[in-house]
Amino acid sequence: MAGGALAQTPAPKPTQAAVCGNCHKPEPGVVAGYFENVSFKSQSIQLGIDANKEIVRFDEKTLKVLDAGEAKKVEWLRDARKGHEARVAFVERDGQKFATEIRFKGPVKVAKEDLVDYAFVRKLVDQGSGNFVLIDSRPLPRFQQGTIPGAINVPYPSWDKVVNRLPADKNTLLVFFCQGVTCQMSPLSQRKAIALGYKNTKVYHEGVPEWETKDYLVTRPEFVKAAYLDKDIPAVILDVRSKEEAASDHIKGAVNIPAAMVASQAKSFPDPKLKAPIIVHDGRGGDDAKRAARALVKAGQSNVQVMEQGLLGWQAAGYAIESGPAATKVAYVPKPRPGSIPVAEFTKLAQAASPDVLILDVRNPDEANAGMIKGAVLVPDEELLARMGELPKAKRIIAHCSTGIRAEMAYHKPKDAGYKAGFLNAEIDIAKNGTFKVTPKL
Repeated sequence: MAGGALAQTPAPKPTQAAVCGNCHKPEPGVVAGYFENVSFKSQSIQLGIDANKEIVRFDEKTLKVLDAGEAKKVEWLRDARKGHEARVAFVERDGQKFATEIRFKGPVKVAKEDLVDYAFVRKLVDQGSGNFVLIDSRPLPRFQQGTIPGAINVPYPSWDKVVNRLPADKNTLLVFFCQGVTCQMSPLSQRKAIALGYKNTKVYHEGVPEWETKDYLVTRPEFVKAAYLDKDIPAVILDVRSKEEAASDHIKGAVNIPAAMVASQAKSFPDPKLKAPIIVHDGRGGDDAKRAARALVKAGQSNVQVMEQGLLGWQAAGYAIESGPAATKVAYVPKPRPGSIPVAEFTKLAQAASPDVLILDVRNPDEANAGMIKGAVLVPDEELLARMGELPKAKRIIAHCSTGIRAEMAYHKPKDAGYKAGFLNAEIDIAKNGTFKVTPKL
C-alpha cells in the first residue's frame, strides 16, 4: 500500500496449549487445550487454548468420546470436568471445525513402587529437613501461586537450565510432584533425574490438586506481588494479626481477622466453589498464619496459601504498606471471563434499546418463541457464522442465551470478525411480554 503501512495479517490461533508442547507436537486436524463448556443445543464444544478459545461443532450421532481411553456416550460431556485436558480431532466444513473425536487425558502411568501418597509427603513436610528434597516440576507461574511447604521449583519445561538446583548427593530422596495424575511433568522429571544417576526418586502423583484440598500451600511476598497484585488477579489477602497490629501497618487491600477468630468466621469467606486464592499472613511467618490456614482448609477452601516471612518479609522486600484501620469483612469478586459484561450493564442496555447496541439472542427458535427481549435479534449460535453479515458493524453486539454457555461461544465469532462484542455470563428467564430476570452465576 503506497504511502501507508501494510495491513497486518492476524496471527493464526495456536492449535494447542503451550504446556502441551512439552510432550506433544501440533498435529494437523487436532486442537488441544482445556475443556471449558459444551452446549447440546448448539452442538458446540469450547476449549481454552492459553488466552484463546476454540469453538468446535459436533454431531451427537457421530462424535466419539474417550475418557482415559474408555469410550463414553456423548451425553457424558455434560458431566466432564471443566479444565480437563482434551484433544479434539476435527474436519472442516463450510469454514467451521466439526469434531469427530474428543479424547480426555487419562492418568499418566507411573510404576507402583515409585509412587508416594499425601501421608508420606506430609511426614516429610512435618520433618522439615533431612536427606530429601520435595520438587515442584510445574512452571514458575504455577509455583508462585502456591506450592507444598518446603518444595523447590525445578520446572520440567526448563529442566536443562535449572537442573543445577538438584542436590549433589545422588542418594538424596527426590520426591517430584506437579498438577495431578494427568500431568506428565513430574514423571518425566523423575526419568531425567534417574538418567543423571539419582538412585532414590519418587512421584507424588496426585500433587497440588490433592494437597490443596487437604492442607495449605505456601508462597512468598515476591510471589504474591508477581502472581496476584502485578497481574491484577483478585485474591483475599488475610492478615491474622491483632486489630491493633493491623491498624499500625498492613498490605493494601488486606482484610484483618485475628487468627483465633478465623474458624468462627469461615462462612464469611467466598463460596469454596470459587476456589478463591486466600493468602494468609501474620507478622513474622509464625504459627498463627498456619493455624488460620488450616481452619480455612477444614471449612472447605481449596486454594489457601501461607505467605512465608509474614508482613516482616513484605516490608523487607520494600513493598508498600498502609496504616489506619484495615478492612474487617472479606470481599472477593472473581475476575470476569474475557468479553463478559456485568449483569447491571446488560440489564440497562437491554431495557434502554440503545441505537448503538444490538442484543443478540443466540438461543434456538423454540426457546425464543416463549419470550424474547424487545428489540433483540435472534440468530441461533449454530447459524451465526453463516449469518454474520446480518450483524451491523457499527453497533456493539451483546450476546445472550439462557445460561451464558452458548452466549460465550457465540461472542467469539463476531469478536474474531472485528466486531465490538460482549456477552452475558448469567442465567436469564424471559417472559412472553419481553420482561426478563437475570440470575448471576457464582
